[in-house]
Amino acid sequence: MPLIAETCVATHRGDRPEQQDRVAMFRHPTRSGLLLAVLADGMGGHAGGAMAADQVVIRARQNFEAYMPNAESPRELLGGVLDEAHRVMRLTRFTSEQDPHSTAVLFLLQRDHASWAHCGDSRLYHVRGGRVLHRTEDHSLVGALERSGRIDGEAAVRHPRRNVLLSCLGGDLDPEIVHGEAGPLPGGDVFVLCTDGLWSCIPEHEVAALVQSLPPRAAAARLIELGRTRASGLGDNISVAIVKLVERMPAAPHFVPGLR
Repeated sequence: MPLIAETCVATHRGDRPEQQDRVAMFRHPTRSGLLLAVLADGMGGHAGGAMAADQVVIRARQNFEAYMPNAESPRELLGGVLDEAHRVMRLTRFTSEQDPHSTAVLFLLQRDHASWAHCGDSRLYHVRGGRVLHRTEDHSLVGALERSGRIDGEAAVRHPRRNVLLSCLGGDLDPEIVHGEAGPLPGGDVFVLCTDGLWSCIPEHEVAALVQSLPPRAAAARLIELGRTRASGLGDNISVAIVKLVERMPAAPHFVPGLR
């Protein structure tokens, strides 16, 4: 049965003086069935973080508009976006006093196949049946400690060095870019992209339950509401993108009275 994508992007400044997250979603200008979601969490002081996140979105839009599936693989498209954004941020350090860095998550939907790439600690969740089927691994100090078994997930959220990244765009070292894919996808699957301002306040099982049970717009509103409440006035920027696959019923035959 054909699938359609129900989508939503949402963002909130939280309790920070500036919004340095960026989130966007694009449909391909000439090819049907292609959708790209992009999310970035900028760092680098006043204006520098916002500029860094902007570069991720700009590169994503430009490269996606030129994307030709027959000539370029999803991995090449997504990896190219992140590599180019990284180089622009590095050049900016030599031409201004800013020191821009950013995390990034990219998600490409091609009909019933999904591909993604990420760097940093912004996340992608793949949800099926109300449970997280896959979650990207954070390129952070506490993420590494958690994977090694030295701390658990609850301790990771409370860790005083939770914001220390081991890899991001714009750093001195080439970014660690991790790719993933899934397909063919059934109706009901949901993909969630979010910054740490959201996932640090809401456990992944709760995110999964909400996005499975609610339409994307309602789910995004509820997630931001929960994040704001639980941050207790100390909230980070919050951004989220949701893509929910829904089975489309075939159109019923149309009969005209008097015709056979």
